[in-house]
Amino acid sequence: MKRVDKRDLYDSFGDMEQQMQLMLDKMAKLRADMTTVLEKNAELVIENEHLREHMVEIENELPKKPAGTATLSKSRQNLEKLYDEGFHVCNQFYGKRRDDDESCVFCLEVIYGERERS
Repeated sequence: MKRVDKRDLYDSFGDMEQQMQLMLDKMAKLRADMTTVLEKNAELVIENEHLREHMVEIENELPKKPAGTATLSKSRQNLEKLYDEGFHVCNQFYGKRRDDDESCVFCLEVIYGERERS
């Protein structure tokens, strides 16, 4: 049977203790990093909820498009797209930006007005 030197045994315990301390330090850093990630995730979840609520509010404030918009001709669809991007499409103000995206009765008439004229 092999004799174990007390010095080697003591050194082995010292090495193990050092390795365990390094492992504990790594675990503490991982825990701190994980806490940071979880906090950031919670912030993003809350921000996402607020943005969704804000989007619903904005959608509820937008004027409803008249029924039958799916039957618009290609040219009226293009005018609708320009209007939705914030530009006038009526004869009076064509191409000018709408202030604060206000509704323009003249533009809506051009886009959604009578389809066939006599």
